[in-house]
Amino acid sequence: MQREAEVKGRSRLTRAFYRFFAHEAAGGIVLAIAAVIALIFSNSPWREVYEAFNRIPGTVDVGGLIVVAKPLLLWVNDLWMAVFFFLVGLEIKREFVEGELASVRKATLPAVAAAGGMAVPALIYAAINWRDPVALHGWAIPAATDIAFAIGIVMLLGSRVPTSLKVFLTAVAIIDDLGAIAIIAAFYTSNLSLGVLVAALAGCALLFAMNRAGISRADLYIVVGLVVWVCVLKSGVHATLAGVATALAIPLRDASGKAVAGPLEHGLHPWVAFLVLPMFAFANAGVSLQGVTIANLFEAIPLGIAGGLLFGKAIGVFGASWLMIRSGFAPAPANASLRQLFGVSILCGIGFTMSLFIGALAFQGLDPAFETRVKIGVLAGSLLSGVLGALVLWRAPRT
Repeated sequence: MQREAEVKGRSRLTRAFYRFFAHEAAGGIVLAIAAVIALIFSNSPWREVYEAFNRIPGTVDVGGLIVVAKPLLLWVNDLWMAVFFFLVGLEIKREFVEGELASVRKATLPAVAAAGGMAVPALIYAAINWRDPVALHGWAIPAATDIAFAIGIVMLLGSRVPTSLKVFLTAVAIIDDLGAIAIIAAFYTSNLSLGVLVAALAGCALLFAMNRAGISRADLYIVVGLVVWVCVLKSGVHATLAGVATALAIPLRDASGKAVAGPLEHGLHPWVAFLVLPMFAFANAGVSLQGVTIANLFEAIPLGIAGGLLFGKAIGVFGASWLMIRSGFAPAPANASLRQLFGVSILCGIGFTMSLFIGALAFQGLDPAFETRVKIGVLAGSLLSGVLGALVLWRAPRT
């Protein structure tokens, strides 16, 4: 009742934001449980069962015209995560059109903070791995923030985190996701098939033509989006980007003002929070710790990732925010101290889902040892960021 009263009274959050936070808080817990179960399986006599689960084959054959054959792990990473990116696209569009990022004044602080929070971790990783051109390909791994985990922690801390900082964290994470999408499109795409890529672009053009024509049936956009997904998958560009393109084309409202994208977003939230992301975590977080020592954490790749997440995010997000506030270019979050802002900045170092995803793309097809190093760095950096950020917020005086 107290939290609901806060939402209705002092805070400026919409009901959509409140539902969003509720899903993300519980989803973060489920996500953590899924990751822990994967780690347990990977370090137990059931390790072979876990690996066999990820290798379960799946094939879609549409009359021989369209054939997609993948193991379960890749179905999760390519199709299930496309659903996640579809939801991210809906959130991005809502926030930039009607939400907390709809004006330049509102968007300035989280936008600059997100930019700092992506640049500094990438620079730290690059500095540590500068001499290894293969390892350097993973520069973007620590640049991402896991919105479910981060918001899950601030919601568990309750009134110790001002509502304005919850909004700030959500906005930073959403802009961060937009940056991650751009990075994947620009830097983690290879072996392009030009003909299929043209077909994918034609599908995207059709989606936005439907928007311009005033078509408001979300199911029609999804059908076209599935075709675009197949084309993008076959083109060499990562297939999850089709989810974003489809989401951005769906109108927020129809001609009568009735919400179109909103109900779809709210309907997808529990599926993504409690099924898609936990499944991704279970399929990707499993790493055998047999023979792993503290020294392994100080190898270049894990150290670059963990250092980028723990130190880079805190320095980048807080430093950029402090400069914007101190210079008067953006207002400080209401009823929040600098210590609380610093605590939230540390929480941005929880990179889990997106960091694992970018890591899989960065070292795809290489020695499995690279995957192990990525997972060690992501797990260590995310865990330390979560614990330290929570401690700073817990001990910060309330304003």
